[in-house]
Amino acid sequence: MRTQADGTLGWLGVVRLGLVQMAIGAMVVLTTSTLNRVMVVELALPALLPGLLVALHYLVQVTRPRMGFGSDVGGRRTPWIVGGLAVLALGAVGAAAATAWMGSSPVAGIVLAVLCFLLIGGGVSAAGTNLLVLLAKSVPESRRAPAATIVWMMMIFGLAFTAVMAGKLLDPFTPARLVAVMAGVCGLAFVAALLALHKVESHLPGAEVQAEPAPPPFRQALAQVWAEPEARRFTIFIFVSMLAFSAQDLILEPFAGTVFGWTPGQTTQLSGLQHGGVLAGMILVAVAGAGVLGRRFGSLRAWAVGGCLVSALALGGLVAAGAVGPAWPLTANVFLLGAANGAFSIAAIASMMRLAHEGRQRRAGVRMGLWGAAQAVAFGLGGVLGTGASDLARWLIGSPVAAYCTVFAAEALLFVFAAWLAARIGGQLPVSSATISSRPVAQPPGHTRQEPAVALGQPR
Repeated sequence: MRTQADGTLGWLGVVRLGLVQMAIGAMVVLTTSTLNRVMVVELALPALLPGLLVALHYLVQVTRPRMGFGSDVGGRRTPWIVGGLAVLALGAVGAAAATAWMGSSPVAGIVLAVLCFLLIGGGVSAAGTNLLVLLAKSVPESRRAPAATIVWMMMIFGLAFTAVMAGKLLDPFTPARLVAVMAGVCGLAFVAALLALHKVESHLPGAEVQAEPAPPPFRQALAQVWAEPEARRFTIFIFVSMLAFSAQDLILEPFAGTVFGWTPGQTTQLSGLQHGGVLAGMILVAVAGAGVLGRRFGSLRAWAVGGCLVSALALGGLVAAGAVGPAWPLTANVFLLGAANGAFSIAAIASMMRLAHEGRQRRAGVRMGLWGAAQAVAFGLGGVLGTGASDLARWLIGSPVAAYCTVFAAEALLFVFAAWLAARIGGQLPVSSATISSRPVAQPPGHTRQEPAVALGQPR
């Protein structure tokens, strides 16, 4: 495993960690999409069932800080990533088996599915949290935005590739084939992740870090991180911005169908256009933050604030679209919304990687876990609140168009609030201490604090 002269990972190493992120996505995508469809269409079960199961896997991710704390105490991230991947694979294959079982024994299948989605959420928490910490540790400040873009683009590609290939293998559909395809996907993804992780962490600076000799209880460690002003502000920023980000997903296509009269095929293409905009925004931030351009256009705080404000502007455009109707340039509006979402998302992720190691020592995993939990809860709530609010507004107002526009306007306000939060992050030095006491103390002699080359002033 080759590293740079400074001991950090080169681009090939970043791609290897991106393969691990791809593996996580490949295991999850079929559980949140294909199993959903099988339960509702083939098995004629209520759509609420898969919705609750997916929400459950998000709910379990409140354990992310505890998963990060475990690796902080032990001093190594790789065992937690591998263990999380194994639990995730077991849960995904079990969820497929549970879905197949629902055809002959619905109650038993549902009980098994609940257990398996708990495993899926736990596996994602352990593997995803510690992978981000490892990425933050192994990539220097100047390359974090491009590295985050590479990893997330690989994940998106992995999601798409897995869905397409698994879709081909599932026809003609049988419950046994569903389990076999899921087992094959999870097995290949797990092996690929193991190969990609081989000796990555052992070649990084500080790989010889020992376990924390006298770790505090988890609640005390979490309280220590929450007491850090930067970590607390960033947690709130992640929650608010991701709530606004996720609340639009389930109502954009119905809005286009209701206001513009678009067909299901046209609205699906519109959703694809939005995702294309997200990728464009991610690439834009990565290019702006690299090399010579990074000195002039690489401020992560500026990209986070700007991305949130432009997202609010684009959502305001959707409100205008409701008033103007088919004459409004909806495709351009939605692409702009996606690009702004992608820009602030990558700025947030790169900032997350920087801030994870700012503050009290040996708490990077807890910080990353706290932000991951905020993102997971926001995503879990976003879809429910977005659709629920549109239904409530329709009942109160009596007009579906006005109902959708009301929700878009509320999301725009959330993005403005998120931009204000992002602008305030970085205004104070974070609490920093080499001890495990619950109060800030003077830094020990010889301790130095590295100033970040690119500041967000600042998951997700």
